[in-house]
Amino acid sequence: MSHLRVDLRQRAEELLLLYPRPRSAMLPLLHLVQEQDGYLSEAGIAEIAELTGTTPADVRGTASFYDMFHLEPVGKYVVAVCTNIACLMRGGQELLEHASSTLGCAVGATSDDGLFTLEETECLADCDVAPCVQVNHRYVRTTTPDTFDALVSELRN
Repeated sequence: MSHLRVDLRQRAEELLLLYPRPRSAMLPLLHLVQEQDGYLSEAGIAEIAELTGTTPADVRGTASFYDMFHLEPVGKYVVAVCTNIACLMRGGQELLEHASSTLGCAVGATSDDGLFTLEETECLADCDVAPCVQVNHRYVRTTTPDTFDALVSELRN
């Protein structure tokens, strides 16, 4: 029995046909499992291993290399604040601290309501609007505590 919903299992099988070797479809399959579960569950990892002819350790090893995949449950919104040099010089650390206070969770943790996971990240390549912030891997133009608070308010509603 498949861990994936019927529609996602069908997409997975279609993806496999696009690649010369099943293992080559691992990244898109990881995205499918994370789309369904919100993170890479053990059952999802096992199914990807079965589909690609690899082992769960191979799948976990690949997933752990990329910061876009989560091996543990995360909030509905994953908020990443850059603290690389350009962002650091324009208040990235202060914005990260403000985000932690506003969201009510430490960096690397999820808020009690399960809505937000806060991450400190390295260069997000949007230095012209430093400090750079992403929500669910999408850029948001929120560079001050006030604009951050407005974003959080909008997401909560």
